[in-house]
Amino acid sequence: MEKHGCKQSQQAGGLEENMADRKKARPPDELILQRLAQAEFFVGLDEGGLKRVLQAARRRRLERQEVCFRQDEPASFLYLLVAGRIKLTQLTPDGRQVLLRFVEPGEVFGGIALFAGEQYPVTAEAAEECELLLWDGPAMQRVIQSEPKVALNVIQHLAYLVKNLQERVRELATERVEQRIARALIRLAAEGGDAPAVLHITRQDLGELTGTTLYTVSRTLSRWESQGWIESGRERITILDRAALAALVDDSLPGGL
Repeated sequence: MEKHGCKQSQQAGGLEENMADRKKARPPDELILQRLAQAEFFVGLDEGGLKRVLQAARRRRLERQEVCFRQDEPASFLYLLVAGRIKLTQLTPDGRQVLLRFVEPGEVFGGIALFAGEQYPVTAEAAEECELLLWDGPAMQRVIQSEPKVALNVIQHLAYLVKNLQERVRELATERVEQRIARALIRLAAEGGDAPAVLHITRQDLGELTGTTLYTVSRTLSRWESQGWIESGRERITILDRAALAALVDDSLPGGL
């Protein structure tokens, strides 16, 4: 009986520890306010405004590969990614899945469809464990009424999306495949000087992101690895020579596929 009681006690203790770990894993309000201040829709708000926006939000956690929403579902929420990484994919009419982009902490997604009262045009899936803030339509209406700058930020964000879409169309129409792959890696690496950047992305995802096949991505990465530009592993690409990739994007290096 003592052994059984001890085992129950250990299990209960483990459960308490797990729950405590989960609570500890919740991002602190300071980090959340920092993410809000970074977000396209809320940039420029003072601390009081950010706190009011936070009070109107709900919180949600996603496990890796858990779906946040699916393409063609009615748009119900605007989301802000606090921690983790989200990938946005779209199914084409012929059934192909296309990776449009990754959402990084401090970015919003799902908002345009919400404001338009339409369906989500993409599927949002957690690439790793994620923490989210979310607002439904009425909550966002209250936010905009109390913080008019949010409406201006939304308009500016729409202009950015249109410009970005035009650039993506131009890249697909005019750039060689290896240029598109190099550009995608540089974008994912963002800022970081000359230090090696470790990207957690599969070759399949990179192919979908650049509009090419898994075979072409693998062949290109293998060649770059032999040249010392990158190192690749399971769901990981490390950029060793960012300048070489940038030169390829600028078409100052010879060669094509």
